[in-house]
Amino acid sequence: MIDEPRRLALGDEMAARFAAPEIQARTFAPLVLDMLVTKGDFKADWVDAFERWYPSETDLRGYDEELGWLHAVAHGADLLNRFGCHPEVDPVRMLDLAAARLTAPTGHIWNQLEDDRLARALARVLTRSDMSEYDATAWLEPIAANFGSAHIPTPVPAHLTNCLRTLRMLHLFADRGVRPNPESEPVALHHREAVKAALAETLDRIIKR
Repeated sequence: MIDEPRRLALGDEMAARFAAPEIQARTFAPLVLDMLVTKGDFKADWVDAFERWYPSETDLRGYDEELGWLHAVAHGADLLNRFGCHPEVDPVRMLDLAAARLTAPTGHIWNQLEDDRLARALARVLTRSDMSEYDATAWLEPIAANFGSAHIPTPVPAHLTNCLRTLRMLHLFADRGVRPNPESEPVALHHREAVKAALAETLDRIIKR
């Protein structure tokens, strides 16, 4: 059993690893922080470090034959979920962070269910009842502006493909609800109808280009 001071020190070490040169250090830090926050530990500095890293990570491989699982997007999505549901974290901050990840240019198409994991994280954050309807939908506007204001080249950019797949899955969660864990019943998203409408409008603005 690790006592609280050691857990907090471990969390500080994991937050520092977001700036490590090794990809494994960066992408496994979210898993440890997720476990610590689940146990009840929390520091605002951890959120700051995560916010700096998540949209800026460029190595988005899911599985590597030599290194094994890396999964930056999926592991980051799990921590985004955890922080986004934490009472000391503004949920809008995590929604905006997800939007930044979705619009960050990359040549890598997510192929290990990363889009589903990020959509589920967004859905979980959107179950919070302390957001206005505007808060629950405004994070989509930068996505629509980013992808819907210019001609889409051929082939379609990888980050646009990633984004569209994530938003489509999120629309399904908005329609059906999201399970906090596999054994629980689905929980409805707060402002469910407004979120569904905003997602549909965003997808339409992008695809019609």
